[in-house]
Amino acid sequence: MARDYYEVLGVERGASEGDIKKAYRKLALANHPDRNPGDKEAEARFKEASEAYEVLSDADKRRTYDQFGHDGLRGGGMGGGPGDMNDIFSAFSDIFGFGGGGGGGRGRAPRARQGPDMEVTLVLDFMQAALGAEREVPITRHAHCKTCNGERTKPGKSAATCDTCRGRGQVLQQAGFMRIQTACPACRGEGKTVKPEDRCNACTGTGLVRDTETLKVRIPAGIDSGIRVRYAGKGEVGDPGAPPGDLYVIFDIQAHGLFKREGQDVYVTLPVPYATMALGGTIKVPTVHGDETLDLPAGTDSGKVLTMRGKGLDDPHGRRGRGHHHVQVVVAVPKSLTDEEEDLLRKLAAIQGEGVHDKPWWKKFF
Repeated sequence: MARDYYEVLGVERGASEGDIKKAYRKLALANHPDRNPGDKEAEARFKEASEAYEVLSDADKRRTYDQFGHDGLRGGGMGGGPGDMNDIFSAFSDIFGFGGGGGGGRGRAPRARQGPDMEVTLVLDFMQAALGAEREVPITRHAHCKTCNGERTKPGKSAATCDTCRGRGQVLQQAGFMRIQTACPACRGEGKTVKPEDRCNACTGTGLVRDTETLKVRIPAGIDSGIRVRYAGKGEVGDPGAPPGDLYVIFDIQAHGLFKREGQDVYVTLPVPYATMALGGTIKVPTVHGDETLDLPAGTDSGKVLTMRGKGLDDPHGRRGRGHHHVQVVVAVPKSLTDEEEDLLRKLAAIQGEGVHDKPWWKKFF
């Protein structure tokens, strides 16, 4: 008398598909024959669990089983689960993502594979990244051969089913107690092979040719190094009938001679004449958006940082406002002086230096 399938897996009758799969996974791993060599009881439990999972994981079979039990499955011609060890290993392999069957003998035909993704690095100067731009970028990738439409054969010829994997494109390899599915080495996962004399001359039997497309890349203002922008369907070509992969453009921003950035904030060091630092005044400040004016208070110390809010870089994602522009003012020391300038500076130095050596400011601390 066959045991109740829900009892076999240790789940309630209302268990979800995920609970059923989880329960079977646990039992299958514990009782797999490769983990229990020579243990007939473990092998029997493995078969029983696989049979229960094969029924309860199929919506139609589960519905019939819930209504009529084991008799309903036999009466409807559905059988009572996997019939032999190959079928059982197929069910086990499917749930663990390895595919079914062994040596390529049974299972589904290979699915058309989506093309792989591509990455290209786009180098920008600082101002292009700051203000945004549009660049034309040549993208070289594969395309299906127009002569054979990617089928790899000469006109009037066709590919033959691969003898190694029998058209599946995958083979199972043993690794310990695990069975790992890999691409068939004979057909490289295509499921079909082409005789040398039947290969397309235009693509030498690969089904692919090199193609270059000029892609217009929009550069968002404020873009930073390392940011990736995805262009769907602009990657490498897939199998015939399958979509191409995606293209990812990675930005690399060159340094600027004057501006430096941290996130969306910009920093600049600006030399200012001594007189303006002492007396105060309006100075002209370069920003990424053009020159701006800034009022400098009298007696500003050299090295002081003043912030111009909202004058930095835009957020390329559009989630935040513009960053800030930070100006560090330092005293501009002239490299050469006219006679008049030198005379004035010496007079100023004499005025400022009265009593400096006799009574320096730090003497009050002693």
